[in-house]
Amino acid sequence: MFTLLHKDNGFIHVCGHRGNSLMSPENTLAALTSTRENGGTSAEIDVMLTADGELVLMHDDFLDRTTNGTGLVSAMTLEEMRKLDAGSWFGAEFAGEKVPTLVEALAHAKQIGLGLVVEIKEFQNLARTMDRIAEIAADPSALDQAIFISFDHTVLKALKERVPAVRTEGILHARHVDVVGLAKAAGLDSVSIEHRMFHPDDAAAVHRAGIAVRLHFQRPKMYAHYAAEGVDLLADVPRWLAAGAADTISGDDVAFLAKMAAAARG
Repeated sequence: MFTLLHKDNGFIHVCGHRGNSLMSPENTLAALTSTRENGGTSAEIDVMLTADGELVLMHDDFLDRTTNGTGLVSAMTLEEMRKLDAGSWFGAEFAGEKVPTLVEALAHAKQIGLGLVVEIKEFQNLARTMDRIAEIAADPSALDQAIFISFDHTVLKALKERVPAVRTEGILHARHVDVVGLAKAAGLDSVSIEHRMFHPDDAAAVHRAGIAVRLHFQRPKMYAHYAAEGVDLLADVPRWLAAGAADTISGDDVAFLAKMAAAARG
C-alpha cells in the first residue's frame, strides 16, 4: 500500500512531478518508469476526461503541447486518443509513446512499485469524472495505490463524500492562517505546499492532526540561478527533512530529489 506519512513509512517519498518530467515526456508510462529508475517512490500525474468518459493522463486542456494531435482532450474519444504520439515532442527516443488511461497508469505503477498522486484537472464535466473515479475505486487496490489531489478543495470534499475510502490532498499555493482548519474542512489526508510557502511550524501542526505534507520544489536550475547571486534557497531544507517535516518531496527532477532525501537520512 502507498502509505503517506513519514512516521509510518520510515522514509520520505520522492515524487516525480508529472513523472520524471525533466528526463522524459510528462504523464506517460515512460515518465513513471523513469521516476522509479531514478529513485522515486511516487509520481504526480494529471487526468482529463475524454469525450466518451475515460480518464487519461494529460495536464493541458489541449493536446497540442504534448502530443502530435490538436484540439481539446474533451473532444477526443479514447480510440482517437490511442492513435496519438505523446513522446516525440520530447525526444526521438520516445517516439510512439502513448497517452495512457488512469487505469493503465495504476496497473503500471503497481507493477513497478510506485504510488500515484492523481491531480484532477478536468473542469468541464466533474460529475462524469466523479462517476469514473468511483468506478475505478471499486477495485480496492486502486485506492491503495493512489491519492487524489486538486487545487479545488470543494471537488475533493465532494469526492470523499462520494467515495469515503478515497484519500485526498489539497494543493496550496499560499501560506494559510489556519492550514489545519482548511484541511479538516475539506476532509483532506494530505496537503501540498510550495517550497517558498513552507514553514516547519505549519508542517508540525498539520502532522499533529494526522495529515501528511508534500513539499514541492522547482527545477534545480532555478535554485542554481539564485545561488549564483549568493542566495541559497535550499539552506534550511536538510534540517527540515531530517526533522521529518515533510512526508513527500516532489518536483520535475527525480534524481535531484532523491539525493536530497538521501542526504537527510545521513
